[in-house]
Amino acid sequence: MTVSLKLLADQVVVITGASSGIGLVTAKLAAGRGAKVVLVARNEAALEKAVEDIRAEGGDAIFAVADVGVIEEVQAAAKVAIARYGRIDTWVNNAGTAIYAKLIDTPLDEHRRLFQTNYFGAVHGSLTAIEHLRIKGGAIITIGSIASDLPSAVLSAYSASKHAVKGFVDALRMEITADKLPIAITLIKPAGIDTPIAQHAANHVDGEALIPPPVYDPTLVAEAILDAAQHVRRDITVGGMGRLQVLLGTHFPAILDKLSGILAPAMSDPTAKKTTETSIFEPNQLGQERSGVQPGRRTSLYTAAERHPVAIGAIALFGLGAILVLLGSKRE
Repeated sequence: MTVSLKLLADQVVVITGASSGIGLVTAKLAAGRGAKVVLVARNEAALEKAVEDIRAEGGDAIFAVADVGVIEEVQAAAKVAIARYGRIDTWVNNAGTAIYAKLIDTPLDEHRRLFQTNYFGAVHGSLTAIEHLRIKGGAIITIGSIASDLPSAVLSAYSASKHAVKGFVDALRMEITADKLPIAITLIKPAGIDTPIAQHAANHVDGEALIPPPVYDPTLVAEAILDAAQHVRRDITVGGMGRLQVLLGTHFPAILDKLSGILAPAMSDPTAKKTTETSIFEPNQLGQERSGVQPGRRTSLYTAAERHPVAIGAIALFGLGAILVLLGSKRE
């Protein structure tokens, strides 16, 4: 069955994890372009402020308080959207949290809670969305990570959860396709993004937790999400350097293993004050869009080109040609 997606201005978009970071940036951008937006998260005060800001700019938005780890609360949030707008056109699974720790040092209660949010949050959102999209169609967009393809020391449990998210999304897409449901299933895989996730993470390393470099601005992810809301996309990697990291890790895993001792220190700044508050169990976000610590790159030619297969092919040929030239010059 052919999947047909509406223009953004004609859509009702539900976004989980919308009280800060990527979710908040996406909600504001979507509302600014005419979509009706339903912001979902645990932090009622942050959601209320976000909706006020959107309405002050002329946008149409409401919020629903829900913990994505509890499917009944996710289903209730969907009912709020239906009661106000009559339908859902795009569902964005964005809620997520992180732990900075070696696996052997990760408390099991935090490990389980992380999976409840990152993995089961995506499961609960997807299952809920399908019930509302299976007849008239729409898009389910899930935020994974380059950590869906690439293991990471220190962000180990986070990486494991994002691997699980990718496995779920890819399998779900196969089943949706086999059942001929008019639903587009997209996985967005950002590189390091300038959001407050490190500041809200459970931190068991020395000093301030940091986002793994290179860091990109969350607007790039928001643009990828809104593109997938209007065009059928299988997956989108946000950040060309992130894609390069994945390729190196995929083709040279033994080298990546050996580099882990060098890469792990980049996950924290031991000279800066260690953050002690975490939102892993209770919401304590301040409604921040960005970290204020690691400004992100605002452009990514690779991510922009991903929406245009011809351009991607040209870039790939150019890259291959450059590598061949480099190899040839080294032999001379």
